[in-house]
Amino acid sequence: MGLFPAYIENEILSEVIKQPAIPKEYGIDFNSGQLTGEIVEGLEAIKIWVWLALQVPRYRYYAYTWDYGSEFEDLIGQGYSNGYIESESRRMTEDCLLINSDIQSISDFHVSVEKDTLTISFIVNTVYGDISFQNQTIAGF
Repeated sequence: MGLFPAYIENEILSEVIKQPAIPKEYGIDFNSGQLTGEIVEGLEAIKIWVWLALQVPRYRYYAYTWDYGSEFEDLIGQGYSNGYIESESRRMTEDCLLINSDIQSISDFHVSVEKDTLTISFIVNTVYGDISFQNQTIAGF
């Protein structure tokens, strides 16, 4: 039982539900991986979230939920064929990123495996617009 009559509580709850939160993240210099000291919003915040989610190994750090991070380490040193690595890297990328409710889909996914380096390129389709990620390198294969 609430403090207000039911019809007032329903109006308050419907107002809260209708207003989606704009994503915010700390700014990152993608070349160095260091924080910039600014807070970014919207599309730039999603870009940072995607970059971080791809960098963090899933299940390793207690600070993150088990839904957050990537599983690319599972492919390292296993001797899988390039075809298998390409299909699994696409699946792992989608599993990693589609938990974010602001991300609608991933398109134009390309994989390159050369010696011990996996490079992925893709476009993230979000509710705020599209973000292109070119040549995201995952080393150690």
